[in-house]
Amino acid sequence: MRPLSIIGILLIIAGAVVLVLRGIHYTKDRDSVKVGPLEVSAEHRGFIPPVAGAIAVVLGIALVAVGQRRS
Repeated sequence: MRPLSIIGILLIIAGAVVLVLRGIHYTKDRDSVKVGPLEVSAEHRGFIPPVAGAIAVVLGIALVAVGQRRS
């Protein structure tokens, strides 16, 4: 298999997972500060929308097609 085909298959799988789960929530960064007996923490949350999954699937299919054509 060509490297483009492998990357394309990975994009298809990842995009399908995002689409099936209807987006993915993730925690990007967690900050915490402790001052005496008090502790304050903050989380930065993100979301990968299903549209990004659909784009990943389309790009994956295109990469697999290009990888197969070069073989």
